[in-house]
Amino acid sequence: MSGDDDLSHLSLLELYREETRTQTQALSERLLALESGEPDSVALEACMRAAHSLKGAARIVGVPLGVDIAGRMEECFVAAQAGTIALTATHVDVLLAGVDLLVRVADPEAAPVSSTEIEAFALALTGADGAHAMPVSASAPAFAPPPAPPFVVPLREHDGAANESVGAGAAVPPLAVSAAVPDPVQAGRAAGAGAMRRVRADTLNRLLSLSGESLVESRWLKPFAESMLRVKRAQRDAARSLDLLYEQFADDLDAGVLASVNEVRHMLNDLQRSLAERMDEFDRFERRSTHIAEQLYDEALQCRMRPFGDATRAYPRIVRDLARSLGKQVRFSIVGEGTQVDRDILDLLDAPLGHLLRNAIDHGVESPDARRARGKAAEASVTLEARHSAGSLLVSVIDDGPGVDMDALRAAVVRQRLTDDETAARLSDPELLEFLLLPGFSMRDAVTDVSGRGVGLDAVQEMVRGVRGAVRIFNEPGAGMRFVLQLPLTLSVIRSLLVEVGGEPYAFPLAHVRRTLELAHDDIDVLEGQPHFPFDGRRAGLVAAHQLLDAGEPDVARTSTAVVVVGGEPELYGVAVDRFLGERMLVVQPLDSRLHKIQNIAAGALLENGDPVLIVDVEDLIRSVDKLVRGGQLARLTRDPQLALVDRRRRVLVVDDSLTVRELERKLLEKRGYDVTVAVDGMEGWNAVRSDAFDLVVTDVDMPRMDGIELVTLIKNDPMLKRVPVMIVSYKDRDEDRRRGLDAGADYYLAKSSFHDEALLDAVHDLIGDARG
Repeated sequence: MSGDDDLSHLSLLELYREETRTQTQALSERLLALESGEPDSVALEACMRAAHSLKGAARIVGVPLGVDIAGRMEECFVAAQAGTIALTATHVDVLLAGVDLLVRVADPEAAPVSSTEIEAFALALTGADGAHAMPVSASAPAFAPPPAPPFVVPLREHDGAANESVGAGAAVPPLAVSAAVPDPVQAGRAAGAGAMRRVRADTLNRLLSLSGESLVESRWLKPFAESMLRVKRAQRDAARSLDLLYEQFADDLDAGVLASVNEVRHMLNDLQRSLAERMDEFDRFERRSTHIAEQLYDEALQCRMRPFGDATRAYPRIVRDLARSLGKQVRFSIVGEGTQVDRDILDLLDAPLGHLLRNAIDHGVESPDARRARGKAAEASVTLEARHSAGSLLVSVIDDGPGVDMDALRAAVVRQRLTDDETAARLSDPELLEFLLLPGFSMRDAVTDVSGRGVGLDAVQEMVRGVRGAVRIFNEPGAGMRFVLQLPLTLSVIRSLLVEVGGEPYAFPLAHVRRTLELAHDDIDVLEGQPHFPFDGRRAGLVAAHQLLDAGEPDVARTSTAVVVVGGEPELYGVAVDRFLGERMLVVQPLDSRLHKIQNIAAGALLENGDPVLIVDVEDLIRSVDKLVRGGQLARLTRDPQLALVDRRRRVLVVDDSLTVRELERKLLEKRGYDVTVAVDGMEGWNAVRSDAFDLVVTDVDMPRMDGIELVTLIKNDPMLKRVPVMIVSYKDRDEDRRRGLDAGADYYLAKSSFHDEALLDAVHDLIGDARG
């Protein structure tokens, strides 16, 4: 499939926007390279070609503003190539502003570019040319920061000193351009070696899914070969039995029978040889098929990986603009651009890395004067690094600023009432640094356009937790800080702990598992009505996975309790399961979107034998436990060897469009100890009964959107809900009304005309028993 196949459905304007995105990114990278003192004729040639392509594309789709801007930029690059002008940092400022204008021209959702802005851009470019119309010097000194062009709005007005520092630049020397001429042959080879094709993300997902299924199917061959080996052994045993019979009765049989028996023996021997040969062929086929399927899966998985550099192209420009707006000199470097990263993780990294880089420039590094006063070079260093380590992806943002003043951090924690003085004094440095990640926390007293709101690092923490990763902070006073994001290599494959719950396998992502334990029943205590167990010097709550996953009853034959410890401070829980099944690498299979979000479940996967397994959403699981604890609905685990669920409040769903009746029923049932949820009509009741577990549904008949009869019918026709008893409470008390409700599947019909407190409560007790059971 050609690279253009996936673009064939796009309109010309959409293609223009795509080309603008690609070419402007290339222009920004080349312009920053020119400014950093690494220019050559190859860079100028690439810039000229990009501008020329943008001009031609804009002309084809009829975007005159794009033609004008790109044309002026192309003329500037051509003049620089010819030696008519010498490119300086002033030119780069203006040309980068032109790049921003081209992006806006192509983006239908961006603010439209006005003719005034075009004129300002043209004047600024002409002014820059006039100030530096001189031959290109091959020995020109390095750049000095020039004043910003008059039409470029700074990122922020940081303070007077910063603006004064930026505006106090000296005259800018011309840009050095080497005369090296690229080798077209080598350039062609390089282009061919790195040829890229566009493939839709959903195509890659389907490819990975199919290759995973192919791998699972190929692994069925081995057990099939083992079953055929058993057939071979049975055939051999049959042949031996026939030989024994032959030897035992050969003297008593006539010649004809002996000949027939010998013929059968020879046939069996021939079959054994033939089967052995076919088995050898099948073994070779099984090994090769499995090997090819594994290679196919590995290659498909690799297709989901992208170089880290794909996500970092905009960062040099961001760092450069922000540093200059703050009056700081920053040398920005990216290490590990070729590191392979899952494309989903790479997409999610954009905002967190932006926050960390802004934090490093605004909070981390000092101004040039402050650095000189500390004996440092005026130019600060900020490094973005990506590498693989021990099966994880480590992304680091490192600066060489002064680091965090731990005393000031401790004072800020106390000032914002996150802890008291005594506790803050006992906190270690790593514990104090964790406060930087809290929502709303900031060490800045004043809020600016860049920082002070306390949302940046919190967003980083939220993203990393969302992909089952971790954030680590390292502080070296006087030498700088390092933020390290520890992330999974891919979201498509996760290493998991397999457990059995209610006879079915479930997978806990190992990144969320604190520890696994086998608890003796004497280790389980009941505190305030809830089971607890000792864990690292504290008491942790114990919950039954059967209740959280709605997975039947626990295994009562075991004499100990298998526990998966999940969560952190303060939500630390042990999840009781039936047994541990081991660790597996699982290919994540997203659930069908028609299922919507399934409570406590993140995705699915297939085991090697083809059996499905559900992957637990641990964060959702912890939230469910908190909700059950607050509502007093948590099942209690006994210390009895017959581990059983007891003392759980029965749950009742009341569905009635009458506020008065609905509240009366709720109060009566809650007074008796039942846990009650209400719904205002049948549709809301149907959504509630599908998304949560109830022991009984009490419903009216006449309601808007969906009546009670339809609700009863839906519940009783659903294989997962049909065992839930349903009681109709209605003003309709005729025999035909009662018969209609019972025919629909209702378990009880109570007329409101004879409705009184005890009648309702007696009916509920008859259906589900006491409030606790």
